[in-house]
Amino acid sequence: MRKIRDYFTRGELMLWGASVLFITVSFLLFDRSNYLTFTASLIGATSLILNAKGNPLGQLLMVIFSILYGIISYSFRYYGEMITYLGMTAPMAVFALISWLRHPYKGNRSEVAVNEISSAETVFMLILTAAVTVAFRYILGYFGTANLIPSTLSVTTSFMAVYLTFRRSQYYAVAYAANDVILIILWVLASAADKKYVSVAVCFAMFLVNDIYGFISWRWMHRRQLDNYSAM
Repeated sequence: MRKIRDYFTRGELMLWGASVLFITVSFLLFDRSNYLTFTASLIGATSLILNAKGNPLGQLLMVIFSILYGIISYSFRYYGEMITYLGMTAPMAVFALISWLRHPYKGNRSEVAVNEISSAETVFMLILTAAVTVAFRYILGYFGTANLIPSTLSVTTSFMAVYLTFRRSQYYAVAYAANDVILIILWVLASAADKKYVSVAVCFAMFLVNDIYGFISWRWMHRRQLDNYSAM
């Protein structure tokens, strides 16, 4: 426990605790039966606070979350979410885990070295994202995906997020935050049909707060790393 308190700041522990509290309360109020959703939400919240620290363990937990979330998405015919998380987010989280482990900051395995991508690579990412979006628009339509437009936008933001995570860019959290907004909309729509999905919407609302903090944390981390390199 002392190591945990030393590793995380008080604010980070409060953020994680608040996330767990809101997820638990929403589960008890609106669900009480789908423990798979509850488990996935807790794993996801823990993953995000570790990712905010640049800790590769967060990517390992993201693999587990992606598998569980894919199963949850299938239950409401959100095939785009299922395909995205099982076919893209989970595999890319594995690659990101390898990338983060291979690029520790000054040999510290619990903190990844923040990377900056060039303008040319940013253009390449945007072109690739557009191609993936168009392809998935037709794939999701073929499978009769519920709420097709936001589901397609979710693929777009998810792809950018996993790409930037793999490349160790601080802007990965911005893309994930955009994805969280879309997912909140998706699961609010699902909640209109079945109130148990309110807990999933609350989960992604907490993820949004965590991803906003993740971007702030990586900005600080990047600045600190640059300052330390300059001082060498």
